[in-house]
Amino acid sequence: MKPRSEDPPRTRPGDRQREGEASPGRPRGSPERSDPVPAIEARGLGRAFGDLWAVRELDLSVRTGEIFGFLGQNGAGKTTTIRMLCGLLRPTEGTLRVEGNDPRIQPDAVRRAIGFVPDAPPLYDYLTGRQHIGFVASLYGVPSDLRDERASSLLETLDLEGRADDLCKGYSHGMRKKIHLAAVLVTSPRVLLLDEPTSGLDPRSARRLKDLLLKARAGGSTVFLSTHLLDTAEELCDRVGILSEGRLQAEGSLDELRVLRGERSLEAIFLALTDQGIAGSGETGR
Repeated sequence: MKPRSEDPPRTRPGDRQREGEASPGRPRGSPERSDPVPAIEARGLGRAFGDLWAVRELDLSVRTGEIFGFLGQNGAGKTTTIRMLCGLLRPTEGTLRVEGNDPRIQPDAVRRAIGFVPDAPPLYDYLTGRQHIGFVASLYGVPSDLRDERASSLLETLDLEGRADDLCKGYSHGMRKKIHLAAVLVTSPRVLLLDEPTSGLDPRSARRLKDLLLKARAGGSTVFLSTHLLDTAEELCDRVGILSEGRLQAEGSLDELRVLRGERSLEAIFLALTDQGIAGSGETGR
């Protein structure tokens, strides 16, 4: 059974904008609406590769303006799910909506809403980091003055200012990830999808990335991140979903999962649920 709560996400002290503080800015094209359309919704979602089901019978609802952690061991199906959300993979079964839009039917609307940071970002080797950011910003019509302002701030925050004019082919894995993260954040996406965002980052960069995600949430963006790093999920996420063998084992806030499992630590909850998923399935995910 998956706990479902209708209460709004809990606020951690200092995470959200306090009354009277200036707004950090709304995400690109934020619709002015009061209806409770989820940022992400999946019903019976599945994806098969031949006879192998990478994701199966996934029911998921992510609220607008929350950080949602998608947890699972390697091969659980996290990346496959994110690629379906982006429209890069077509589901084999079930339905999927991003802000009410189906990536198969309304791909342009979904692309306008999302920003995607994969584990291994695709950068053009013979562009500089600054040029890559400018290229991505141009695809979303970000005005040049706003692009330059945002890029300068992000490059400084991510300790990239001194290397921003080097060719991308000389960047390490962590630097490539940070440059692409900066490029995506310059476009101010309403729904930010990140696949293992702290993988390959040094501790200082990981801390600054986390601060940027908290800032994005404070500005109204929805953040959906996959990870197997439980401390990252505990620190950042309003709610989490735990995936094992391509199936969702539980979904809810940390407090809800503690009540459900009778465990205090997320590690104990995760191990119990993923062991349960492995015992109950002969299929594996990706």
